[in-house]
Order: sequence, then C-alpha cells, then structure tokens
Amino acid sequence: MVKLKHEKTFGENRGLNMNIAVLLKQVPDTTAKIIISGGKVDENSVSKWSMSPYDEYALESGLQMKEKNGGALIAITCGPDRSKKMLTDAAAVGADTLVHISDEGVSDSTHVQQLLAAAIMKYEADVVLCGKQAADTNAGSTGPGVAEILEATCVTLVSEVNYTDGKYITMRPSNTGSEKVSTQGTSVFAFDKGTVELRRPNVRGIMMAKKKNIESITSSDLDVNLNNSNINLDSQTPPPEKAAGQKFEGAEHVPIVVSKLRNEANVI
Repeated sequence: MVKLKHEKTFGENRGLNMNIAVLLKQVPDTTAKIIISGGKVDENSVSKWSMSPYDEYALESGLQMKEKNGGALIAITCGPDRSKKMLTDAAAVGADTLVHISDEGVSDSTHVQQLLAAAIMKYEADVVLCGKQAADTNAGSTGPGVAEILEATCVTLVSEVNYTDGKYITMRPSNTGSEKVSTQGTSVFAFDKGTVELRRPNVRGIMMAKKKNIESITSSDLDVNLNNSNINLDSQTPPPEKAAGQKFEGAEHVPIVVSKLRNEANVI
C-alpha cells in the first residue's frame, strides 16, 4: 500500500510554478494488428506502439497549463522498457521531467495505480492529468484509482482545464450539453478527446529530447508492495470480425441502397 504524506507531497497548490504530473501509457497503435495467443495479447507481434490517444489530450492540456502558470511538467509512465520512447516523445513537445516506473512484478491495474500515486507524491506534483481510459483496455480505472489513493477530487471526461484564482475550472459534457466544474486542492483530471489541436514536435524538440535523461525507478524505490493482487485477468479475446461490405453499381440499385441506409444503417 501507499502511505500518504500530505504535509510535503501532493496537491499543495503552489499556484504559479506548479508541478503538473501527466500520466501516460503506451498502447498498440490503432493501425497495428493484434494477435491473441494462449488467451493473451501477443505483445511481441505488435508492430507499432503509440501513446494512448486520450493521454495525448491530457499532455497537451498540461503543456498549456504550464505555459499559462509556469512550473514544470512531469511525464510519468509505468511499463516495460519500450515505453521509454513515449517519454522521449513527450519531452519533444515540452515535458520537463521524464519518469519511467518498471512494471516488473505488476500483475493488475491496482498495482499500476499504487505505483503511479507513489511517484506523484515522490515528485511532489500539485495536480494530475491523465486520459479517461487507455485505448487498449478501455477500463477507465487509472484516474479514479489514483485519486482514491491520493484522497483527491477526480473529474472525468474533461475536455479543458484552467487554473485561476486558486481554482481549477474544467469543462466536461453533461446531459444538456456542457458543464463547468470548479475544484480546489488535490485534483485528478481524466481527459476525453477535445477540440484542441495537439502540438507536434519540431526538429529542435526531437533533437533536445534525445539528450534528456529518463529517471527509471522501481516499486522498491517507491516503497510499494506488489505481493497482493486484487484482480485476475482470465483471458483476452479479439472483437468479432465485421461483416463483409456490400457493393452496388448502377442506378437500378438506388432504391436498395436507400432502403439499407434507412433500415439497417439508420443514417437517413
């Protein structure tokens, strides 16, 4: 378990020059073919790995917050060695501190949440940003799980966050459109995809990122016990294959196409 030490760690709300922690996860790229072997995803067969898309929006929002309020952005990930490349990618667009937590001994998502929470406290973050869910599992447990450990407020499905006058002002969807949520103190924000344009690294950013140090730490460094596991993953299965598409040529097929669009696709 993670022992909280609020007197010197998370969420002191220093305002200007705050430490902004952004939690990132490397996932199979959306274009990569996924192979299931022995009831588990064969990671060795994945041809391309990328930052989870929702995390990209958390990173962009963190960079904007840093630009407006000053401070430092701490990019944190828990995963195998290959995930360090993703941290370098984050540095190329402006991340200041890069933290890689080894996933050795990690067997479920609660372990990841404990490690991330411990790292957040170790690096004395004032606020935490992450994606609403990982693109590979779609579990959506990281933000709320980390917030529970930190005893922090958690706002999900966030599209925008700003810090002003000692408060975090966020926008998120509601049943009637959008709603504005205001929080103070220890806060974790889980991001949905937004309308903001994601920045891409330039040549100078890429070259500087290659020289940036990645701080590698383990569960022992964070004093987190991974002996107990609360979740057991029994098996993984691929989604059902989509039915083959249909092709129609010639004006005589227009009534059939219109009927299918109206009655099957429900688009007209």
